[in-house]
Amino acid sequence: MSNLTNDIQEMAKRAKKAARILRILSTKEKNNVLLHMALTLDRKRDFIQSENKKDLLAGQEKNLSAAMLDRLELSDAVIDSMMKGLREVAALPDPVGEIEKLSKRPNGLLVGRMRIPLGVIGMIYESRPNVTVDAAALCLKAGNTILLRGGSEAIYSNLALAEVLQEALVSENVSADAIQVIPVVDREAVDIMLHQEEHLDLIIPRGGEGLIRFVSENSRIPVLKHYKGVCHIYVDVDADLHKATPIIVNSKVQRPGVCNALEGVLIHRDIAREYLPQLARELMAEGVKMLGCKESVQIVSEISPAMESDWGTEFLDLRLCVKIVTDIDDAFSYIDVYGSQHTENIITENYTRARRFIEEVDASAVMVNASTRFNDGGELGLGAEIGISTTKLHAYGPMGLEELTTRKFIVYGQGQIRS
Repeated sequence: MSNLTNDIQEMAKRAKKAARILRILSTKEKNNVLLHMALTLDRKRDFIQSENKKDLLAGQEKNLSAAMLDRLELSDAVIDSMMKGLREVAALPDPVGEIEKLSKRPNGLLVGRMRIPLGVIGMIYESRPNVTVDAAALCLKAGNTILLRGGSEAIYSNLALAEVLQEALVSENVSADAIQVIPVVDREAVDIMLHQEEHLDLIIPRGGEGLIRFVSENSRIPVLKHYKGVCHIYVDVDADLHKATPIIVNSKVQRPGVCNALEGVLIHRDIAREYLPQLARELMAEGVKMLGCKESVQIVSEISPAMESDWGTEFLDLRLCVKIVTDIDDAFSYIDVYGSQHTENIITENYTRARRFIEEVDASAVMVNASTRFNDGGELGLGAEIGISTTKLHAYGPMGLEELTTRKFIVYGQGQIRS
């Protein structure tokens, strides 16, 4: 066994041992830790930012893009946001210990289901170091310990944040092993982590499609996947076009580099000649480049012909596919082929078609007359999220506190025996 394998295995063992303690902490104890973490982040601000500068300098030397460096920087505003996030998680209802569906069986047994932590979460993620704090906070509130492996570009920042969070844990008499960051950048560390099935209960990868495919193909531990966000809006023949344009522009333009940004617009053929030129003007005014089918190119000459590889692509920038469809069933067929089970949307005033869309489209969020940008834990009322799952076991969509728990059966008897 290599030294690295041994080190990661020992971290996983300690995380599992700490999980036995964390799962019985009271809500008050967990909240006190979270609030102490916020104070410690503020107090250790200079230390965090000095370590973050090491990553920023290394990133500049590697010619990381301005956008990547921006995501990497732990500015005062970012630290303030992390502190706010910790306090918000502390204010959320604690799902652990809730008993659901308690009922009496014919033999007098009381049977219910109690919410419990998942156990030990392994998280593999890239770039933004604030994910370290967000993920740790949610896992702690849900009673889970977490083993984190961040990207090489944020190694100093992640280790500094882990040190600060661990200081707060110890101050509240909770094991520092509840939150650990693997302190190496070797890709081998990821593979070793994925083989700790005796100690880790779930792997959550966040990053590019390549990372997530690697994790899914190599893990011995259950994986909650989020491959990509290829989100579509279908503009129905009965759409209110005054609603449609602001929804589409917001979905694409507000933050084009995130997973719930719009990547494809489907327009009913009967309204395409009237509506597409209007929509194109608004999108082009925002700097959006449109790639379209032959029919859409004939309607708006500024639309470039789409390559086959463009359909179903997560652009994450100001590019957008446009497809003219014959009806809602044609839209369904397109989404089945090119969607990613993330977010799908219909714009229509027709109740029957809206219901059909909701019932027949398979995605973690299906929307009617609203921006795709609303598929977000905070916007959907979860308070915060650790990611958006596009698999169905055991969560589908944004993962908040409840999705970081599971349920066990509890049984109260008075001496019953089975005959």
